[in-house]
Amino acid sequence: MRRVVLTGARFVLLAGPVALAFFTGGFFDEPRAWAGLIAWALVVVAVLASDSPLPRGRGPRLALGGLALFAVWTLMSTTWGPIAGSAYHAGQQVILYAGGLLAATLLLRSRGALGSVDPAVAGGTLVVVGYGISERLLPGLLHFERSVTAQGRLEQPLTYWNAMGEVAALGLVMCAHVAGDAGRPRPLRAAAAAAAAPLGMGLYLSFSRGALFACAAGLVALIVAAPRREQVRGVLLVLAAGVLASIAASPFRGLTSLSGGLSTREQQGAAALALLVVIMVAAALWQLALARREQSRPLRLPRRAPLIALVIICGGLGIALAVGAKESSKQPLSAGASRYETLQSNRYAYWGVAIRAFGDEPLRGVGAGGWAVYWLRYRTVTESARDAHSLFFQTAAELGLVGLALLAAFLAGMALAARDAHTAAPGLAAGPIAGFVAYVAHASLDWDWQMPAVTLFALVLAGALLALADPGLSAAGIDAVADRRDEVPLDELAPSPRP
Repeated sequence: MRRVVLTGARFVLLAGPVALAFFTGGFFDEPRAWAGLIAWALVVVAVLASDSPLPRGRGPRLALGGLALFAVWTLMSTTWGPIAGSAYHAGQQVILYAGGLLAATLLLRSRGALGSVDPAVAGGTLVVVGYGISERLLPGLLHFERSVTAQGRLEQPLTYWNAMGEVAALGLVMCAHVAGDAGRPRPLRAAAAAAAAPLGMGLYLSFSRGALFACAAGLVALIVAAPRREQVRGVLLVLAAGVLASIAASPFRGLTSLSGGLSTREQQGAAALALLVVIMVAAALWQLALARREQSRPLRLPRRAPLIALVIICGGLGIALAVGAKESSKQPLSAGASRYETLQSNRYAYWGVAIRAFGDEPLRGVGAGGWAVYWLRYRTVTESARDAHSLFFQTAAELGLVGLALLAAFLAGMALAARDAHTAAPGLAAGPIAGFVAYVAHASLDWDWQMPAVTLFALVLAGALLALADPGLSAAGIDAVADRRDEVPLDELAPSPRP
């Protein structure tokens, strides 16, 4: 009975972000409140049905404690923020995240559960993105709501195109790890390679430059975390499938902008669907062929490869932002593929207002939700916005140095946990590390934090890292149960204390 309850709770945990995606990503109050109740109910179930203690180690405790205090500080800002209701809902959102992270940490404490995280996240993102592109491939059968601001970009079911791009990017990173993991069953690796095609098409149709950067950052992190030749081949195959699917969609305006008559869109959708199926089958067969003759060999990287990867990711982002800040055009930025030809964006205006708000209240910030008030006062472009389009700029503006310190504590805890998890079980940790890097990279450029469905995908990966980072675990202990059918709580693998 205990095992059945834990299995059911793990299913709800892994399927939760997918279900929430179909309620506008949890952006509005009611679905977000229900998600929070479910997350904390999972915590209660995990505590009652499991003998596992609360997470040990500096990394897990720092990450969980930093996020919990971040929630408290956000709620406290109701006392000084300009809109108390906005601050309350922002605090409610962080409470949801704290519950989701703790639930993931407590529930993903078995070999079977940890092994299912990467395929589950990849499959979940495929469901979300596949639903979004289905209307474009089958316009005669499916018709979704559209917003004027999307201008034809892929937005359903999350209702925000950049969030859809980030979900697709997360899925591609997870597929790359599964496809390149020699320890996975060959059919699963082939399925991951095939899934990369619709995910790549979805990423392209979102026309999100930030999501492209996040995908690249995640793949770089993946190669560093799993430095093996078969992993590099998995990355290259997934990229090839995604790029080919994007090329297949690019000539058809019915897919890229939802323009044209129904008959034209049906013909274009059918042609793109046929090409997509061919690419998926080819990717799966190619992966099977690679797996049959591959020899698992390590890839020699410099000793400081993680530091080099961090410099490349941060440096690339810095250069892109510096170049984009100097671009100017009298023409409004289009919603199509031409967005990939420029780094121009209104984000610089958002961030400028955030810096002004931080300058006015550097210690405590102007209060959660206060950036929107500052934007109405000091905006330089006539565009409505509620968020600063960056987790870090928004935190600085609304929660000040205290909020930044608590956010830094959470991320520092995750970094420590990732290091310990990778030491204990590199094969299990590599995918979650790469996926979480992709999320943080995109959250620095957009309002993923305000889109719970996207953030919960990342927190499931984060919870897997915290579960692996228990100091009582060892790689040998985890590998010892790899072939056992019954799930063994990871804390039971810790060596008994000597008398």
